[in-house]
Amino acid sequence: MNRSPRNTLSNLIVVGAQWGDEGKGKIVDLLTDHFDIVARYQGGHNAGHTVIIEGKKYVLHLIPSGILHPKKLCIIGNGVVIDPLALKNEIDGLESAGVSCHGRLFISNRSHVILEYHRLAEKQDEDSRGEERIGTTNRGIGPTYEDKMGRRGLRFCDFLDPQILRQNIEACIRTKQGLLPAIKGISVDKLFADAQKLAEELSEYVADTAVLLNESIDKGKNVLFEGAQGTLLDIDHGTYPYVTASNATAGGASTGTGVGPTRIDGVLGISKAYTTRVGGGPFPTELLDELGERIRQEGQEFGSSTGRPRRCGWFDVAVVRYAKMINCLDSLVITKMDVLDSLSEIKICTGYRYKGSLMKSFPPEIGVLAECRPEYVAVKGWNSRTAGIREYEKLPQLAKDYISRIADLVGMEISLVSTGPDRCETAIVSQDLRLSRLIPSITQGNI
Repeated sequence: MNRSPRNTLSNLIVVGAQWGDEGKGKIVDLLTDHFDIVARYQGGHNAGHTVIIEGKKYVLHLIPSGILHPKKLCIIGNGVVIDPLALKNEIDGLESAGVSCHGRLFISNRSHVILEYHRLAEKQDEDSRGEERIGTTNRGIGPTYEDKMGRRGLRFCDFLDPQILRQNIEACIRTKQGLLPAIKGISVDKLFADAQKLAEELSEYVADTAVLLNESIDKGKNVLFEGAQGTLLDIDHGTYPYVTASNATAGGASTGTGVGPTRIDGVLGISKAYTTRVGGGPFPTELLDELGERIRQEGQEFGSSTGRPRRCGWFDVAVVRYAKMINCLDSLVITKMDVLDSLSEIKICTGYRYKGSLMKSFPPEIGVLAECRPEYVAVKGWNSRTAGIREYEKLPQLAKDYISRIADLVGMEISLVSTGPDRCETAIVSQDLRLSRLIPSITQGNI
């Protein structure tokens, strides 16, 4: 078998190891200098990646974090569902901030399009669940994936064809009229006119990105694959039904971009030093007290996309160990260490008990997970400032002990520790790690 020429760098997936919001945007931005291309592979504008560079804040929903690096190519793959208006607004916002997308951003001609009736459908479905709400963002993500799987979706290659666009809009509205009363107020003519205008404005960005990516790898270029959400929100492997509508795990990188799995060299997991989640569903280590609120305020745990407060709890080894298995994680990044700076005692969940017995694996049954009781070990907090520290050796010894304890319990190396929101507020744990072998150019002074 003939292998394509490769340089010393690798193709790497960055994936969330919890329920999303782990800080993937910052880490992707941090690593982008070591790659030629950054490719987003699933989700939609329900994602919210926050990057802070020299005090300036950028919030990205669809466009990969790599766009903030002037010479890098960014791809939105076929696995992403795209709201054209949200994408246009994001491009315009970046342009006004001095970040150009022209000639650097490409969206897959096979990605599916979100339209107004998808947003209406999601809101109606969420409202109908009452107290059993999933906690979706009401942005039309789920219904668009439903139309995709139902083989009635609209892809970007068809979105650019006025005749097919009109036919698809008319067919979808006819289909949904009986199920979605609010759709009766939508004018086909206006929806078509608005969509056609957006199609014209976005046409320069549409490409066969599977061909573009594979040809680039053939030429020795390297790709950083950026996921949205997190492992426990994956449609197949997450806490179903309290999940997103796509494959947020590492396997989604191949199906969501058209790059075969043998061309990908490693997977980097991202986890907070504690645990958060948004929306409904069981959360075994959740802190429903003043301490949980304190962590929320210290960590500014409010959604980048929605502003909703995140639920906060202790670090959960069972969750991250499960993510390690599902994604075959090579290495782990711990973010938001500084949020725990003022705590005198910190707990780590080492596993669950269900009806008195220790669980051997992460349960698929949502009812079982809701009744699981976490087993904790308590460790001393470092009670001193880690915020902004850029060298691992300068962290307080108790903070380093906490990192080592997590690594031992999860059974995986921890390669990077984030001590603040700015891209430079990051420390390499050691040079002799799997991540450094995957990305040889990473050194203490060059991350």
